[in-house]
Amino acid sequence: MNSVVAPTAVGLSRLHFPVTALGYGRRIGLWLQGCSIRCKGCMSLDTWQAATRPVEIDQLVANMAPWFGMADGLTVSGGEPFDQPAALKLLLSRVRPFIRGDVLVFTGYNYNDLTPEAVSATTLIDTLIAGPFDQERACGRPLVASDNQTVHLLTDLGAERYAQVAARDAHIPRMDVIADGAEFWLAGIPRPGDLERLSRILDADGLSMKTSAGRIGGRP
Repeated sequence: MNSVVAPTAVGLSRLHFPVTALGYGRRIGLWLQGCSIRCKGCMSLDTWQAATRPVEIDQLVANMAPWFGMADGLTVSGGEPFDQPAALKLLLSRVRPFIRGDVLVFTGYNYNDLTPEAVSATTLIDTLIAGPFDQERACGRPLVASDNQTVHLLTDLGAERYAQVAARDAHIPRMDVIADGAEFWLAGIPRPGDLERLSRILDADGLSMKTSAGRIGGRP
């Protein structure tokens, strides 16, 4: 698990506000680029390759700044955030004073497998959802894609907002459909069968949606 970019820059896939399906309230969603874990069944194949043009962290913070006063928190996903531990820690240290809510991070690494460098970044995180996606154990829990994954409540705020996730009883939207210019994409963690149901709905209207994991809807 090595940093793949210089610590002053980060491999970025996308940035969006608001996101409602990846944590409490209306959140800034940050997806990092590059993943060495590459779980079978991953919906985000487009985030696997390392970034060819990393973004300077100062510029990324400036891009996020207009949302700080409106956001209920920040969610970092990927890709794999802890493949860039030094950059992740620097980024979180820069934005933490301005985030009025919680910081939630998804990782495909098990918590006990994090390197000391990665663990040091967790001091800036309220809630960590850890573990590789196992499509054989896919589940319907909010924010948890498969039953092997674990919820780590690292601060009082994390416990206040996400104890119900750990107890399997949270009410958080499953997916956001996000418009980005002429493109639409899905953010969130669908329940088993959700994408199949979406495919049938799109089929009924003669529509389809292309994702990095394949096409949803659209008859052959």
